[in-house]
Amino acid sequence: MSKKIVLCKPNGFCAGVDRAIKIVDLALDAYGPPIYVNHEIVHNHYVVDSLTAKGAVFVDDLDEVPVGERLIYSAHGVSPEVREKAKARNLRELDATCPLVTKVHMEAVRFARRGYHIFLIGHADHVEVIGTYGEVPESITIVEPHRGEALHRAIRHLPEPPTDQLIYLTQTTLNVDDCLAVVDALQLRFPTLVGPPNDDICYATTNRQYAVKAVAEQLDFFVVVGAPISSNSKRLVEVAKESGCKAQLFQGVDELKQHDLSDYQSIGITAGASTPDILVQEIIAYLTEQGFDQFEEFNHVEENLAFTIPYHFRKDLEEKGISV
Repeated sequence: MSKKIVLCKPNGFCAGVDRAIKIVDLALDAYGPPIYVNHEIVHNHYVVDSLTAKGAVFVDDLDEVPVGERLIYSAHGVSPEVREKAKARNLRELDATCPLVTKVHMEAVRFARRGYHIFLIGHADHVEVIGTYGEVPESITIVEPHRGEALHRAIRHLPEPPTDQLIYLTQTTLNVDDCLAVVDALQLRFPTLVGPPNDDICYATTNRQYAVKAVAEQLDFFVVVGAPISSNSKRLVEVAKESGCKAQLFQGVDELKQHDLSDYQSIGITAGASTPDILVQEIIAYLTEQGFDQFEEFNHVEENLAFTIPYHFRKDLEEKGISV
């Protein structure tokens, strides 16, 4: 009996991840190693290990960075407190924050100045949420994206906000359906709550989830390629399971080789927005070796968005004769 692979597209790198990795690569070319990076540039060990081999040094505390060295902020963004500490240590900063994350930071500041209290929907321990919260902590209440009764219980126990001028913002990498459920629950308790002018969940997160939803119920199993600390990768597993398909997160082909595939006739593949394509291709090659002889691509939508690197960095590269 024939066995089938269905590759969801788009998958893998989004524009923000591609830009962040490019900034580190170009900085290494322009200035030479070491180049220090605050936190993992993106949540993928393959990417981090590859950049480490080139001379990038990833740190979680700026005290680990020698005074005066170059520092790159990861795609997830940082709080003003981190930026102030960098300036105090005379670090030469390069900002690789995804512009869509920067948008949420700017919204938080703007609405706080207008007197709004902000419900920030997201995972409190995620670096993106930590950075956004740090912009105006006195004006933000973090709301975890719980499910079912746990969600309603959490909403009931939220402290009363200091004003009825309320708005919600979100982490960019949430499960879309979970986020909508949180918003509905918040609006039931706080009828004056409004949303941001534009959706905060990023296009790449939404596109990858919708592609999985479109095909999951037709498949026996979904392979999601990504790191266990990658929020958007974990959400893809959730979406596949909620669509009626068994699913699991794999960092790469070595982990997949430990999994029994004998019961599956059809396997879907997708990858989180911080997953390089080489990891996806290795999994396709392995499945082909295992007898999955049909290959299909499901193209949900074409992605052609690209983000430019910071202007001052681009000018510096041009002066050094490095092509961007």
